[in-house]
Amino acid sequence: MIWFLSAISSALVFGLAGLFMKISQMRGGASNSLLLGLYAAGTCGFWGQALLAHSWDPLDVRVWVAGAIIGLGSAWGNLLFMKALDYGPASLTSPLTNANILLVILMGALWFDEPLHPVAILGVSCLLIAVLLLTVRRGSTFSVKDNRWYAFVFFAMLLFFFRNGGLKVTEAMDLDNTSVLWSGYLLSWIWFAVASRKEASGPEAGKAEPGERTDKASKPGKIAKSSLRIGYLWGLAAGICSYGGLQLYSAALGEGPSHLVAPIFATNGLVVALGSVLLFREKLSILQWGAFAFLMLGLVLVRI
Repeated sequence: MIWFLSAISSALVFGLAGLFMKISQMRGGASNSLLLGLYAAGTCGFWGQALLAHSWDPLDVRVWVAGAIIGLGSAWGNLLFMKALDYGPASLTSPLTNANILLVILMGALWFDEPLHPVAILGVSCLLIAVLLLTVRRGSTFSVKDNRWYAFVFFAMLLFFFRNGGLKVTEAMDLDNTSVLWSGYLLSWIWFAVASRKEASGPEAGKAEPGERTDKASKPGKIAKSSLRIGYLWGLAAGICSYGGLQLYSAALGEGPSHLVAPIFATNGLVVALGSVLLFREKLSILQWGAFAFLMLGLVLVRI
């Protein structure tokens, strides 16, 4: 059951990437700089892996097309994930974006004739109940007060499906997923290199990021450089974990069924959720705790 161990390891390692992104946000790190660091580390990791495996194939047009699609899902999914963290708790944002496994399971059943078991259907029902609980408002006790959070989470979930489901498709096409991920991360790095440069030289440069200290001793521009540095360094750490997690996920997809591998990988939200509660003392309402419980139960059931 090597694929099962690879799937579990992918969830743990990739979950650390999400937690590092949350830490950067809490410390005032710039989002574009964080993602620049993430994709810089990830690009180098996948390139080195492909070279060691003698599978690097930059001349295959299919690698670039698949990389562009998967890279779009990864880059914009992460960007919207970071936006969602500004409006809602990570302990719910991360597990909910991982609900993209519903689409991966459906794709596996329709396109690859993978069976759906009754327990998996029950798990899907739990995930849907969790989504419904998140839409219920209970006055001022409901900490997600901005409707933009729901939009960011929903579209991040769809975009992450392009990444996670896309790797299953490229595996079925006999493409080297390491090369595909390399091209996708490289294209994403180019995107955020431009965005980060604009962020550093734009009209907001020198202003404090949300949550950053702004005392009189701070010099103009100093906070902006600090924010860029914090984001980039935590992004490098997240990129190493992102590379390791996706590499393990890709290996698990090559050996195991996607309707089992994808749900196991989706439990990476547990690392982010528990880390946010322990490190940042995030507090959830009763309804949100109920949603969190159904999310976790659903993720467990669909992988049985």
